[in-house]
Amino acid sequence: MALTEADVAKDVRTKSWNIHYNEAGPADGHPVLLLHGGGPGATGWSNYNPNIEPIAAAGFRVIAPDLPGWGQSDEADFATYDHVEVICELLDALGIDKAAFVGNSMGGHASLRMAIERPERVSHLITMGAPIQMKPILFGAGGGPTEGLKVMARSYADHSPEQMMRLVEIMVYDKERFATPELSEQRSAAVAKRPEHLANVAKHGPKAPITIWADPHRLPEISAPALLIHGRDDRVVSFETALLLAAGIPDSRAHIINRCGHWAQLEHADEFNRLVADFVRNH
Repeated sequence: MALTEADVAKDVRTKSWNIHYNEAGPADGHPVLLLHGGGPGATGWSNYNPNIEPIAAAGFRVIAPDLPGWGQSDEADFATYDHVEVICELLDALGIDKAAFVGNSMGGHASLRMAIERPERVSHLITMGAPIQMKPILFGAGGGPTEGLKVMARSYADHSPEQMMRLVEIMVYDKERFATPELSEQRSAAVAKRPEHLANVAKHGPKAPITIWADPHRLPEISAPALLIHGRDDRVVSFETALLLAAGIPDSRAHIINRCGHWAQLEHADEFNRLVADFVRNH
């Protein structure tokens, strides 16, 4: 029987937050922290449910939190919220000194900041569709948000199942397989359950989920080995970003997947799980 969210659901009180998270795998396994993206309805489980069990089965202690402001965790004031502070508190509460960081989109950006600002807490850096403010972008949207970011911004105001379907469709390449009514309804229900989360985003605009941007000039300071996974057909963050990150991070390699959108960990779950387990085990 495959694991369900209820099987792996836990809660922890950190210094400042009540955080809901999913955990699987041996307690003495090397910690692998899975950080979700910033879209409406995102949670640790919705972003990583095909990955938690296989990576845990490879011998790792897998932890997929709902970051504050999402899912079943505390609401957040995005005027003062700092991903790095939150993540360090979570690691401390769980007794983790250093972890492999795996981050999709916003979670990938938070992982980049951790690798730059708190390198002693990061053993490995793995990103999927991580945004970073770098210019020029040759293949991305000219002079404004990408197609995917525009849909995401509308979804903060309209979290109906119909709009959530537009959101999940823009996130993937293979809409027939992955943009399912079940997924759009799941994300719509997650938003409806905690409407205060989107209200807090609305106060500060659609850029609120990333409150503090990483300094791209500090990428060469990253000492952790980095695996930069990106979908060739990502309509939210251009795959060119992975190439720019690879150019800046000394011990890095970019893995570009064709026929893949913003959610590589869902569209190509088996390949992703193998990549993560092999990279953390052998680097």
